[in-house]
Amino acid sequence: MTKIKATYLGDLHVEAIHLQSGSRIETDAPVDNQGKGELFSPTDMFATSLAACMMTIMGISARSYGFALEGAYAEVEKIMASSPRRVGEIIIDLYFPDGKTYGDREKRIIEAAAATCPVANSVHPDLKKTVRFHY
Repeated sequence: MTKIKATYLGDLHVEAIHLQSGSRIETDAPVDNQGKGELFSPTDMFATSLAACMMTIMGISARSYGFALEGAYAEVEKIMASSPRRVGEIIIDLYFPDGKTYGDREKRIIEAAAATCPVANSVHPDLKKTVRFHY
């Protein structure tokens, strides 16, 4: 079980504290929804959590199967929809370290891991998730 304390700070900012570690995150509303865009918005965090979750599960799988992913990164694009206002699509481009070659086996492991991360399994099926792997 994980506990997080979220506190409204005013001016559309929220601070969240991960109680076990003391790690802190602060958010701001986006510019297109009355915020200043000074920080990640809650929906930015949502989209980012999908990419981070995918890469975490990919890393666990890579470690279990004896290969490395260090240096891999994701670029995340969040596309908003309306009526109701929500995240309509998350586009994730996953890039792998230069000079590192992955065979068909490793690619299958990486892609299966990304598809089975807990965040991907928790979002509404209407959310469009576009994931592209750049080996």
